[in-house]
Amino acid sequence: MWLIQDALEKGGVGALELVAMDMKARGMYVCRTLSYKGAEFEVVEAPLEDEMMEMYKKAAEFWAELRVELLSASAVLSNEKPNSQLWRLYWASHQRFFRHMCMSAKVPATVRLAKKALNEDKCVVIGLQSTGEARTEEAVTKYGLELDDFISGPRELLLKFVEENYPLPEKPEPLPGEESVKELQRKRHSATPGVSIKGRVRKVAKWKPASDGESDEESDTDSAHESTESDDEFQICDICNLEEDRKKLLQCSCCSQLFHPACLVPPVMEIVIGDWSCHSCKEKTEEYLQARHAYLTELLKRYEAAMERKTKILEIIRSLGLPNNPLDDIIDQLGGPEKVSEITGRRGMLVRAASGKGVTYQARNTKDVTMEMVNMHEKQLFMDGKKLVAIISEAGSAGVSLQADRRAINQKRRVHLTLELPWSADRAIQQFGRTHRSNQASAPEYRLLFTNLGGERRFASIVAKRLASLGALTQGDRRAGPHLNAYNYDSAYGKRALVVMYKGIMEQDSLPVVPPGCSSEKLETIQDFIVKAKAALVSVGIVRDTVLANGKDSGKLSGRIVDSDMHDVGRFLNRILGLPPDIQNRLFELFISILDLLIQNARIEGNLDSGIVDIKANVIELQGTPKTVHEDQMSGASTVLFTFTLDRGVMWESASTMLDEKQKDGLSSANDGFYESRREWLGRRHFILAFESSASGMYKIVRPAVGESIREMTLSELKNKYRKLSSLEKARSGWEDEYEVSSKQCMHGPNCKLGDYCQTGRRIQEVNVLGGIILPVWGTIEKALSKQARQSHKRLRVVRIETTADNRRIVGLLVPNAAVESVLQDLAWVQDIDD
Repeated sequence: MWLIQDALEKGGVGALELVAMDMKARGMYVCRTLSYKGAEFEVVEAPLEDEMMEMYKKAAEFWAELRVELLSASAVLSNEKPNSQLWRLYWASHQRFFRHMCMSAKVPATVRLAKKALNEDKCVVIGLQSTGEARTEEAVTKYGLELDDFISGPRELLLKFVEENYPLPEKPEPLPGEESVKELQRKRHSATPGVSIKGRVRKVAKWKPASDGESDEESDTDSAHESTESDDEFQICDICNLEEDRKKLLQCSCCSQLFHPACLVPPVMEIVIGDWSCHSCKEKTEEYLQARHAYLTELLKRYEAAMERKTKILEIIRSLGLPNNPLDDIIDQLGGPEKVSEITGRRGMLVRAASGKGVTYQARNTKDVTMEMVNMHEKQLFMDGKKLVAIISEAGSAGVSLQADRRAINQKRRVHLTLELPWSADRAIQQFGRTHRSNQASAPEYRLLFTNLGGERRFASIVAKRLASLGALTQGDRRAGPHLNAYNYDSAYGKRALVVMYKGIMEQDSLPVVPPGCSSEKLETIQDFIVKAKAALVSVGIVRDTVLANGKDSGKLSGRIVDSDMHDVGRFLNRILGLPPDIQNRLFELFISILDLLIQNARIEGNLDSGIVDIKANVIELQGTPKTVHEDQMSGASTVLFTFTLDRGVMWESASTMLDEKQKDGLSSANDGFYESRREWLGRRHFILAFESSASGMYKIVRPAVGESIREMTLSELKNKYRKLSSLEKARSGWEDEYEVSSKQCMHGPNCKLGDYCQTGRRIQEVNVLGGIILPVWGTIEKALSKQARQSHKRLRVVRIETTADNRRIVGLLVPNAAVESVLQDLAWVQDIDD
């Protein structure tokens, strides 16, 4: 069993898909979910408007300055340990802040799409996770019940963080006055052992053993009396050492020494009442107080300076132009609470006054509806068609059904606008499920809104990754859920791409692609980008400054990226969200370019784990009767070998029609057309059809033998390898010839070493797929494939294939033609042992 588990772990998410299907086929696993058939998914890009772009840029610059300020303030508190809690809160607030900024940036697009849906006689559901900071309600109380405009959620979040977490030195106690001096003297006196208040030195009374008849009280009284008398006998002046005029002796309340008033310099002429200090003690006390005064004054200056800096930062935050709270803003622009149902966890809302000037805070419930029932009341208003827009949050939408139920009055088609995706896959499914349930008149239209900021892909990336695993386990298909797979960057290839990018920016290695906005012919543009990229990564804490402690460079600052950050795609996407849009998008585009390159190389090498791969061709036919190659003794289920014949070619008529349609639609470019290879390959020239794709500067390639190629070409690569044909007759002749030849042999010609086993460039292919029960024989198949000579034949690949004539669909393991005999022999051997 552990061998199978190890093999499945190597298989990745694709293996999970196969396991789910295998267990379902044997009746061991049941998972029922509502199909998304009929639902429409569309990813809508909401570019930042000019005003929002400027807001975002200033906010990013402020957070970078705030980080430097916090580092400086923390460095002043040198006696304290590094405050890791401060930085955890900083980065958490940093992420929440820019997530709110992204939500606010999508408000105009959300309102525009909502109004368009309403004009098309549909109703709208807007999904988000959070309603903004609870502090906005506190701010209402602080500013009063009437405001000029809506409160900015991002601003309140930032104010709260700085107010509660700015590092301040401890506030010093008030400076001591005259009473404190006397208290200090008393403390000094009381801390001196063996000193009497009346006498200089307490003389120990002679001890006599107490008789049996004497009580403890009598002994104590006698001892005290004897001690007092003894003290009086030895009261002498510490200057003249004489006992005369003992009653006139002055005793220092600090050092307890005795002095004649006339012996002191200068002599004391007045009558002393209360505590008295000698000149020596008085000088020492004043010296101590002066030093303490200077110390406390310095502490107070430091504290007041820190408070002044904190106050200045708070004033800067209040002066920043930041967007309004998205939830209140959307409700206001769509007609106010009278037309929008709010189903959230908020207790109150900000509402624009009837005059249009000023904003007031009011409770969400009314006298007739309690706070506990307000969400259900709002839901019913939406389902009855009295309100055609509903806004739901995670806190308020649990268990709420907003679909176009056949039993409800409002059966208009739902347009579900996702303003903010949740973090987990199950919660994403829950949010989509608010408007997509059974017994509905129509399936919803989902519009997933994203800004054009590279960093925001983080929020889609984590959900896409978890949705892929969830779909693989529950449906046997990582693509079963909403279509977010294009945003799954936190993969093995994503981590490798990040390492390559970081090493290039840190100049530890060369970048494999030209950075966006740079030219390979102008190296200074690349160097300028690297300098800006490194500075940007420093500002968001990815590149850290460390002091070199050894060698001649001791004390020199050196930037580095710690190992834990090198592979952390999530942290990279989180942090770049706090960069100005320009450098943020350039960094993200560089990351994506490297990721695409790595995936393309893996695909060429045959190492790409793409889960269940659809095998497509113009004609797919099943050859003969499927062959049972193994039967499980416990369940009786069989493993079956299917053999298919594929025709992947594109005839001349189809290719010329593709080009004509492009030209008729007005989407063609000057470089679209038929091309001939500049060089011969095994005595033959090859012909292709190229036309510009949706990605600017990239060209799709269609070949006579294999149809449309997965890999696209740049214009420079296309012109370097091929030349455009002006003669359609020459293009037709070459195209038809290659189409015919490719049906009988691979692109390596008749003398290929692999012979009939080679499928590269062959139009007519034979494909073998093992279907049925796979899990019990997984290890056997893997072992058989490991014996193959070619690396691409050793990988287990899960494929889906559907015949074109009768639409029969088979999902199973692809067995390379060269490995079929080896696999069948091993399966037969296992079957013999079982029998």
